[in-house]
Amino acid sequence: MAFDFDLLVLGSGPAGQRAAVQAAKLGKRVGIVERSRMVGGVCLHTGTVPSKTFREAVISLTHVPTLARGTPVERPRPTMKELLHRVNTVIERELDVVARQLSRNGIDLIAGSARFLDPHTIAINGGPLERQATAEHILIACGSVPAAPPVDADHETILTSDDIVRMPRLPRSLAVIGGGVIGIEYASMFAELGVEVTLIDRNLRPLEFCDHEIVDELMHQMRQKRVTFRLGETVHKIRPLAADPGAARNHGQDHGVGRNNDHGVGRNNDHGVAIDLDSGKHIEVDAVLFSIGRIGATGQLSLDKAGLTADDRGRLKVNERFQTSVEHICAAGDVIGFPALASTSSEQGRLAVCSMFGVESKPTPAGFPYGIYAIPEISMVGATEQELTAQKVPYEVGVARYEEIARGQILGDASGFFKMIFHRETRKLLGVHCIGTQATELIHIGQAVLSLGGGLDYFLETVFNYPTLAECYKVAAYSASNHMRVG
Repeated sequence: MAFDFDLLVLGSGPAGQRAAVQAAKLGKRVGIVERSRMVGGVCLHTGTVPSKTFREAVISLTHVPTLARGTPVERPRPTMKELLHRVNTVIERELDVVARQLSRNGIDLIAGSARFLDPHTIAINGGPLERQATAEHILIACGSVPAAPPVDADHETILTSDDIVRMPRLPRSLAVIGGGVIGIEYASMFAELGVEVTLIDRNLRPLEFCDHEIVDELMHQMRQKRVTFRLGETVHKIRPLAADPGAARNHGQDHGVGRNNDHGVGRNNDHGVAIDLDSGKHIEVDAVLFSIGRIGATGQLSLDKAGLTADDRGRLKVNERFQTSVEHICAAGDVIGFPALASTSSEQGRLAVCSMFGVESKPTPAGFPYGIYAIPEISMVGATEQELTAQKVPYEVGVARYEEIARGQILGDASGFFKMIFHRETRKLLGVHCIGTQATELIHIGQAVLSLGGGLDYFLETVFNYPTLAECYKVAAYSASNHMRVG
């Protein structure tokens, strides 16, 4: 059978883009089907790039130098228009980069929504007419969408993370439901802007997969920004608040604890949201952001026509070669679930293509880093203390604090915290965890040493530039070494 394409990719996010380019480099005929009017997927338009750019805009527009005598310089709170201007500028530039890369590699970009007609045939509806395309191999890289809130999102007062880039104005008070990565990131960003934030999560602590000491420090700093944590709590009912002449008297109150609006924030209009928790607490806010996970965007693909079935979260199961239950159909990125990072999705797309066309490649190393772009940011690679304790692995910890590091003082970050975990007997590095300025950059030194099987002696013997945050590695190594000698 003659196919239109050697590879047809469904989706142009990190996984689809990298897969298409890799196949083109191998001389294959490649097409990408993209349902959005612009390439880049969720990563570029509503996810990674916009949220991280929003974070940088928040920092640059709110963090200002101090006067010579240490008196803070006052700056008006930025508007959403000012914040989103930078976001849109970055999106446009990244969009141009991606589009030019696809064009340069001779990849056919097909606009429209895809659905399977059979395991090798895709119907593409991009308007009044429907076309069909056949392919020897197909990669499903359609990404994910926010899980639907239990009440209809109006995109103004009841929001998902996709709505942030379209918000017309800053709320004065915001409830964030869900203490995962996205919820924590946006809660910290809005708190930095002076928004009164309440974070609600059914778990007893957010970011359970992270080092507990690091998360405790994050929560401490967020509480200093007046974030209220309602952990171990379940939402009983949510309802919009209609215009109410008496509403202004109750703005921003958490009636379950008698928390008063004593710092000038609360609902800034007569339309907000009331939240009742199972514990009896009652919260009224301008808006509520649902961050309750994401589901694979497979609902309109007619997977059954290809012999495929997604799970209850819209995700596809794949093997180590990223093949689904149908051998010539692979999947990569958010649609296959954990870890659902832009970085790992990109590599999954490349590895899937190498496997399709018989190109030898090494699997993704286990020690990939996590970056959580809260304010302050968090990054980690390797094992946590709680994991090693459960596995009964003997370990020792070395710590460094930014206040002890010259570069930390120069950057004005005295609260940053850095730790390394070493095997007590072999002295090998087991994990690195950091919270503070440039944590997501700093982590890569530890990632390299961890991947190469290095350990304590490397850090004790090597020389880092001074003054840099990399000095944390040296300080933490001496800390761990001292503990080992004492033991």
